[in-house]
Amino acid sequence: MNAYDLARGLHILAVIAWMSGMLYLPRLYAYDAEQNAKAEPLKVEMQGLLRTWQARLLRIIINPAMILSLIFGVWLFWLRAQMLGSWSFAHEPWMMVKLLGVVALLGWHGFLAASRKKIANGTSTRSSKFWRLSNEVPFLIAIVMVLSVTLEWGA
Repeated sequence: MNAYDLARGLHILAVIAWMSGMLYLPRLYAYDAEQNAKAEPLKVEMQGLLRTWQARLLRIIINPAMILSLIFGVWLFWLRAQMLGSWSFAHEPWMMVKLLGVVALLGWHGFLAASRKKIANGTSTRSSKFWRLSNEVPFLIAIVMVLSVTLEWGA
């Protein structure tokens, strides 16, 4: 076993956890939005449970997984530069796309976190349909990122 393989494996595991959370959280938001059409006291009880789950998912899984993904990703980046003896790969088109994907996922993560606060405060105007459609955003970004890294196109 070498450090690069270890870093790559840990990075993949952290990204799986991060992505899983970001794919599930909008579904919880959709369920929360659907409660607005329900009668009391079921509405309040269900929204209370959903909002607890949303906060825990973000705090216990999504945020730590994001941090670990970034740490292991930076470690991989550094190890690759050491193996190649150069940072030139950082300017390759496939790596630029990968890094733009990271920025997009970080932005989506921030949007989800801000939306959780609005939902918790009862000020969100997003519908269940919006959350169900937007649920696929991180997966679409991940497709582009994974294909860029595995194919290393333009290299």
